[in-house]
Amino acid sequence: MTHIIVDQDRCTGCGFCVKMCSSGIIGLDDESNLPQVQEANVSHCLYCGHCEVFCPSQALTLNFLPDEKVLLPSDAGNISPEDVAFYLKKRRSIRHFTREPVPKEKILEVLDIARYAASGGNGQPVQWLIIHDPEEVKKIAGLTIEWMKNLLNTDHPMSGFVPMLISAWEQGIDVICRGAPHLLFAHIPEDNPIAPTDAIIALTHFDIAAPAFGIGTCWAGFVAAAAMSYEPLQNELGFPVGRKCAYAMMFGNPEYRVYGIPRRKPLEVMWK
Repeated sequence: MTHIIVDQDRCTGCGFCVKMCSSGIIGLDDESNLPQVQEANVSHCLYCGHCEVFCPSQALTLNFLPDEKVLLPSDAGNISPEDVAFYLKKRRSIRHFTREPVPKEKILEVLDIARYAASGGNGQPVQWLIIHDPEEVKKIAGLTIEWMKNLLNTDHPMSGFVPMLISAWEQGIDVICRGAPHLLFAHIPEDNPIAPTDAIIALTHFDIAAPAFGIGTCWAGFVAAAAMSYEPLQNELGFPVGRKCAYAMMFGNPEYRVYGIPRRKPLEVMWK
């Protein structure tokens, strides 16, 4: 099977695909000057798609789900530095949510963006668990509190911090999920040492894209910590065998809108 599909009428033999191939497996045929991958090298392909997307004449298609190829309109995705700066600086951790659920279709739209996040060797190890039922979110928050109670009077770094969280919870204040209607878990293979980083990158994509869809997010650190070590919570989440929680994020429709940008510490940079 041909590994890369070349439109001979479009290809100019410029060699950009050769230069951009991360694995160095593309070469130009001596006779036709068209790009090709020797059959012996196909197994080294990362399926990153660099060869395809950097082709200036759009003559090349990586033979991976070719029917799903989408043509990139000119100027699509171009954002001015000023706009992207304001967009990212406006991003807030949301801790007040409406009761209106986020439609599943909208969540999938944001996750479809997140699946394009960078990953080591283009391994794409991240999979997702969405807790859409608010009652299940409350149950997970309760299990997180149970985990915290087990930390009392131990040498765990959070031991001295959890009493006030437990007290607030017992007074009816949700200090764990902040009343968020939904939770998102990124889960990864247990034996992949670079997958935790890949998961954080993918979750960051979700975090950044979500406000464009009207969704508010907040990193759920307490839930994530519990999910990594507390067996009752792990059983409740039910990750597939061989996979584990990488991190979690609460999300929903924000109750309040953002009207400004707060200050931050001065930028500190070293140059060498």
